[in-house]
Amino acid sequence: MVTLPALVLFLCSIKQVALFKPEWQSTNIPAVLPQTTMTLENPHFQGKAKLEVTSLCALDCHKKVPLPTFEDLKEYLSYETLYLNGSRTLTNVGIYRFAHAYLVDKGRTRTKRQIYGWDNRFSILGKNFLLRYPFSTSVKISTGCTGTLVAEKHVLTAAHCIHDGKSYVKGARKLKVGFVKPKQKENGKGRNQTTSFFPEKNKFHWIRVKRTHVPKGWIKGSANDIGMDYDYALLELKRAHKKPFMKIGVTPPRRRLPGGRIHFSGFDNDRPGDLVYRFCTVEDETYDLLYQQCDAQPGASGSGVYTRMWKRQNRKWERKVIGIFSGHQWVDKDGVQQDYNVAVRITPLKYAQICFWIKGNYVDCRDG
Repeated sequence: MVTLPALVLFLCSIKQVALFKPEWQSTNIPAVLPQTTMTLENPHFQGKAKLEVTSLCALDCHKKVPLPTFEDLKEYLSYETLYLNGSRTLTNVGIYRFAHAYLVDKGRTRTKRQIYGWDNRFSILGKNFLLRYPFSTSVKISTGCTGTLVAEKHVLTAAHCIHDGKSYVKGARKLKVGFVKPKQKENGKGRNQTTSFFPEKNKFHWIRVKRTHVPKGWIKGSANDIGMDYDYALLELKRAHKKPFMKIGVTPPRRRLPGGRIHFSGFDNDRPGDLVYRFCTVEDETYDLLYQQCDAQPGASGSGVYTRMWKRQNRKWERKVIGIFSGHQWVDKDGVQQDYNVAVRITPLKYAQICFWIKGNYVDCRDG
């Protein structure tokens, strides 16, 4: 028999759970603004696209690396722009309204990594799902990776899909972005109708990339020596894609992620023609990286990692891209091979930079 006080406490607890909503927090975004731009010699496109990234620095190594100085940050966030005609420029940046103390990640805890279990990926089948938001924001990069639509003409992806750290990859010379088109079949009257959907026979509608931005922290290699902190790039298309896109947001601390989980969809190369969705728990984090155990294969690199939280100002749930899936990272630690799946976090500085690339001004980038 349930007593009245117990019933009241039970109902109150249900109400508290129902009222709880993980919320997007307003963030004071610094300004990352161009200072000088110089023309560089045309690239040779000699790099080879690698869909798996190798690093000599494991999680413990990342956590022991000293925080970058203010001058280091300006160096890493300077960026190269590759244009459609094969020319490129280097833009040096200044950073404003940024407290270096932001780099201190307070309240971080570490949990033991779990062994990968069964494959937890889901192929998105059928036109009604494949072309529906948020899955429709995933696009294929012609070098073999995945990207995410983040504006009317912009796609976010991984830097290593474009540049190997030393040179632009061969496929970057004529870079394209592919949008899934369900296969059309002819009916008895000779008209084209979508009567069935075969994921293995997907076709793509391709749009050329007008220009590409890659942070110097990746190209220079100084950040790349310890891992993937700057493994992100933004592609600007020649024309608008006219499809729904997902906004970018600053990555919340792991403890504030709903259920501690992240989600992303990509074109894994072991499932040709499929857009593959997955979600998993974030196991650990550094200031720049999320360590997780989402099952993934090459081809998913560059996928936009997102979460869904409550937007108080608009009184609605909203999904935002909070990271870029870098890939399956193999680490040689004292002769023992260890593996991690790593995503690059969108920090306030990276948000400011990517937003400026999209908007062209810092006024519209003040609230992350």
